[in-house]
Amino acid sequence: MLEQFYDFSSRLLELDKQAMELCKPEFEKVEAIRDYNQVKMLKAFTENHVAANHLVGTTGYGYDDAGRDKLDQVFAQVVGAEDALCRSHFLSGTHALTVALFGLLRAGDTLLAATGRPYDTLEGVIGIGDAGKGCGTLAEYGVKYDEVPLLGGCEPDYENIAKKAPGAKVCHIQRSRGYSSRPAFSLETIEKVIKAARSTNPDIIVMVDNCYGEFTQTREPIAAGADLIVGSFIKNPGGGIAPTGGYVAGRADLVELCGHRLTCPGTGRELGSTLDSLRQMYLGLYYAPGVTAEAVKTSIYASCLLELMGKNPIPRYTDPRNDIVTSFDCGNPEALIDFCQGIQAGSPVDSFVAPEPYAMAGYNDEVIMAAGAFTSGSSIELSCDGPLREPFTAYLQGGLNFAASRAGVLLAIQRAFKNEL
Repeated sequence: MLEQFYDFSSRLLELDKQAMELCKPEFEKVEAIRDYNQVKMLKAFTENHVAANHLVGTTGYGYDDAGRDKLDQVFAQVVGAEDALCRSHFLSGTHALTVALFGLLRAGDTLLAATGRPYDTLEGVIGIGDAGKGCGTLAEYGVKYDEVPLLGGCEPDYENIAKKAPGAKVCHIQRSRGYSSRPAFSLETIEKVIKAARSTNPDIIVMVDNCYGEFTQTREPIAAGADLIVGSFIKNPGGGIAPTGGYVAGRADLVELCGHRLTCPGTGRELGSTLDSLRQMYLGLYYAPGVTAEAVKTSIYASCLLELMGKNPIPRYTDPRNDIVTSFDCGNPEALIDFCQGIQAGSPVDSFVAPEPYAMAGYNDEVIMAAGAFTSGSSIELSCDGPLREPFTAYLQGGLNFAASRAGVLLAIQRAFKNEL
């Protein structure tokens, strides 16, 4: 079927056939998770009595926005939280994390990064080194920072987490890998980190950066003991339909604090008109389990195909998926650029554009990003990016539907590794 539309080499088509056969058992596992999460989603919508009037937004101050408040209730039930703050006003996952950190921490408090150095864009929020200097970082507001490096770059150091926890107010856990080579953390690993921190500081607030991880399993980190989870609606929970936004969910008292940081102290979550965004946010959330499953299948398939080519992807196609990302080392900048340009060529929007590396705000190196997406920067849609630094790792994520994403992955591999095919 693929050869009817694209001129793939016969060798690549052979590898594709092998990969599709090898992936069948893994796809069945993903589909079982999808079905469970979709019925859980339906139950949350029906039990919270979502009605047509909830899909219509407000203007001005946004007082008494019933649709906005109902969406919070639905999302909280789906992720197993006491409360949630789902807003189109969150500009990105980093912004949602920033709101949560500034909502929870005060001068003299310590933030402990229990799973190593956070993602690049958070360095400027925290004020690590010169990142964000002069822009109002947590450090400039008197918040202290400590971190526990991962053992071998992959495993949490539970002993040191327990040692450092007593001096911290907030424990930060990053579920997905960022620009590192480790797999995403399982809920079992997250639970061990939480237990280690609470073994010496029972009152520590545990906040999980849940970006890329939502709906990849049947449970969310709240079930593993997290106090707060944070993420973006242009990743998994927006289902490729939400045009913007993010969420904070967890303990009701902590969510309330974050609401006052998002808007104004004293008014908090009572403010914030939703304009025309609610229908897309509801619909995207409803579709999220199925769309996430398509992205996970794309990740599994890409891992299998890359493994057949000897590229050692992380994670392997048989490994459990705790986020939607597959990464592999391209070995040189040319291959990374070619792979990203191949993904762009297999995208429904701006397929004719050739992305190039550039100095992007919030990153320490030049970054190349391929995302021919309906929503700008939406990484639940097929996309690929990576920093221009050794070993020139490509981070592939997303895919609204597997059939098209499969073709996009093949185009990227053929472009980047044509000499091997």
